Amino acid sequence: MTLTSGTRLGPYEILGLLGVGGMGEVYRARDTRLEREVAVKVLPAAFSRDPDRLRRFEQEARAAGTLNHPNILTIHDIGTHEGAPFVVSELLQGETLRQRLEGGAIPSRKTIDYALQAARGLAAAHQKGIVHRDLKPENLFLTTDDRLKILDFGLAKLIQPEPPSGDTADAVTVAALTEPGMVMGTAGYMSPEQVRGRPVDHRADLFAFGAILYEMLTGRRAFAGASAVEAMHAILKEDPTERSSTPAELPPALERVVRHCLEKSPEQRFQSAQDLGFALEAASGLTSATAIAPAAVVPAPKRRLWPALAGVVILVAVALASFFAGGRAGQTSRPQFQRLTFRRGIIGRARFAPDGQTVVYGAGWDLDPWQLFSTRPGNTESRPFGMQADISAISSSGEMALLAGAPRRGPPFVGTLARAPLAGGAPRDVLDNVRDADWAPDGKSLAVVRVAGGRNRIEFPIGKVVYDSPSRIGGLRLSPKGDRIAFVEAGATICVVDLSGKKTTLSAGWIEVTAPVWSSSEEVWFSAPDGKTPPAVRAVTLSGKLRLVERGVGALILQDISRDGRVLVTNVTWKGGIHILPPGETKERDLSWLDWSELADLSADGKTLLFNETREAGGPMGAIYLRKTDGAPAVRLGEGEGLALSPDGKWVLTMTRAAPPQLVLLPAGAGEARSLPNEGIHPLGASWFPDGDRLLVVGREPGHAARNYALRLSAGGLRPITPEGVLGGVLSPDGKVIAVTGPGRKLALYDVEGGDPRPVPGDTAGYSPIRWSADGRTVYVRRPGEVPIQVYRLDLATGRKELWREIAPYDPTGILYIAPILITPDGKSYAYSYARHQVDLYVVEGLR
Repeated sequence: MTLTSGTRLGPYEILGLLGVGGMGEVYRARDTRLEREVAVKVLPAAFSRDPDRLRRFEQEARAAGTLNHPNILTIHDIGTHEGAPFVVSELLQGETLRQRLEGGAIPSRKTIDYALQAARGLAAAHQKGIVHRDLKPENLFLTTDDRLKILDFGLAKLIQPEPPSGDTADAVTVAALTEPGMVMGTAGYMSPEQVRGRPVDHRADLFAFGAILYEMLTGRRAFAGASAVEAMHAILKEDPTERSSTPAELPPALERVVRHCLEKSPEQRFQSAQDLGFALEAASGLTSATAIAPAAVVPAPKRRLWPALAGVVILVAVALASFFAGGRAGQTSRPQFQRLTFRRGIIGRARFAPDGQTVVYGAGWDLDPWQLFSTRPGNTESRPFGMQADISAISSSGEMALLAGAPRRGPPFVGTLARAPLAGGAPRDVLDNVRDADWAPDGKSLAVVRVAGGRNRIEFPIGKVVYDSPSRIGGLRLSPKGDRIAFVEAGATICVVDLSGKKTTLSAGWIEVTAPVWSSSEEVWFSAPDGKTPPAVRAVTLSGKLRLVERGVGALILQDISRDGRVLVTNVTWKGGIHILPPGETKERDLSWLDWSELADLSADGKTLLFNETREAGGPMGAIYLRKTDGAPAVRLGEGEGLALSPDGKWVLTMTRAAPPQLVLLPAGAGEARSLPNEGIHPLGASWFPDGDRLLVVGREPGHAARNYALRLSAGGLRPITPEGVLGGVLSPDGKVIAVTGPGRKLALYDVEGGDPRPVPGDTAGYSPIRWSADGRTVYVRRPGEVPIQVYRLDLATGRKELWREIAPYDPTGILYIAPILITPDGKSYAYSYARHQVDLYVVEGLR
């Protein structure tokens, strides 16, 4: 049944058809009583004869009608028309998340914003006992003011929540719609239990949420296949975060959230949408200040929706000065912290030797390769062992269990287990593919975590499997009596297994947990954030009773506990900086300013930098700076995000952090700021045309995917210049052509005045353009990858690539990412941003 304009459904007058879906037809209508426009969903007559579909449709109305939340579609009314039921809801203006994803991945900051809204909506539904069971991008709607709404509870299963005090007034109960063995949902977003046709609860929604979050961050479906069967097989057998993601594509803190959502077993996932929301809030507090976007299908101009950096959003970024500021309630004396390491670099694991004074740790200092060191409190220097390894454990008899090799970013990593005497001597290889190891209390045998065939196995002694899991296992520690093994499963759950293989979960639902350490035979200590604050030292008994041991303003990352109760912790700090090779110079210069300097633009002559301070020093709205590359002090221009310098150097193109953002021109010298009209689009970034009178704007119109537009400053008016979903890129020297990553992630040339795109010959898949050469014949390109970054000159006529330069700071210690890279037209000067982390080791007395 298709309704024509003017049809009346009670007080609702149909204005037009909005869309057709699996659960019915949706119309735009006018509520004649309240004089407002609404949406009316009508179940087609053919479907209304299906009792099961009719029951599900009616349940959607009842379920959603009990909810009153800004992130859930508001239901106004329900009725019937000629035997067909209909539901009246608020009328939304905007686009579905699926439509938004047609433009590629979504910047990390915006992804977290959308994800938080979805998590809050889910939490409200789950508290009412409502499980959606069909979450997917099509069922998430983004309004024009960037509010996310959850749609379509047509597959919702209502479960009876247990009233907290016998009060059932707010409880909603509806009979289950499906029986065990019946599969319902959408392939690619169903949880494993849905695929298997088993009963589901609210944790199925959290699995689908993880798949959607992964897709927003990477632009790819988490579980894809040529058919629904292949997609469902991937859900049961594959892990997208390990199968296809790279550190440059999935920020670590968000990767942990995704991984925790996508655990195959419901017990290993977040246990509530509220906990999930806390995890996202923690990630938001560390990523929102970075203004770094994840790897998109295509990059944006100048603002550059850069590939997401590895480590920018992890949960251990802290200020060293505030490391000791926290305290514990009820404690009369404060713990005493003594610093053990003083060099620049990163530290892996650290362990006390049997004497309780000597500390052994693995580290990469300055420009030196990764090594094993020992030190003692009171020493300012550490003694190298002369071997490239990380410490896993030290036996009571003074023998070390080592993981040979150098972790790229610290443990956990999988390597070769070796044994070596603490007093000195060459290591002896024992076993390959080991992630962790610990000595038995008698010092004669080892427990290990061995990784093989996609499985993680705890063996004790080596060769005897005590526990086997498809999830990542790390942080292995034997109890003081040697009768239990504590470990971390899936990066977020503290578990204990006895020697018969009986596993007990002590504490679950954390964002990320560091290796547990036994403080006694009945209690395990670990470090974890609570979703609102950085990691703190916590304790859990074998019965599951939690307590806070110590919380600082910054992170306390637990490493080890000595027999006399002293504690080893590491502290991690982060720095975002800028390096430049100025004109006429042969060595790079560090022009970092405050705590997180992020490059935005480099003038054509290489003499001026535009950059942003995006963390604490930049304030909540961010700060924009100009600085001469000769090293003169930086000049603060104002708040917001700097995007690009005008060709004549007189104006700075910026963008506010309002919702929606506003493009603003700030004078580089004296003058008044000038706000530019959004012209009905949501701007995502912008850069200048060479003529200085036009802007290349990346944005999206309501209901459409993002694309490139041209905005003429002297006349106004936005004109699209690329198809929807094709955005970003760099302009040719004459401003007539834009080089952009197009469909298939291959480079293509688009004429600004229109016409079909011209593919660039050669293998260009995955390459991002940086800028054109001055003669317009070549384009500088790069691919995301490990440091150093390789930059090539790509001949546009032949497709031939020539390595131009490898770019990395002179001291690569602790470097996590390099982005963006900017080059002058003559290729003689360049600048880039980088992120570096620093780890220091402390011994603490007085923790209880």
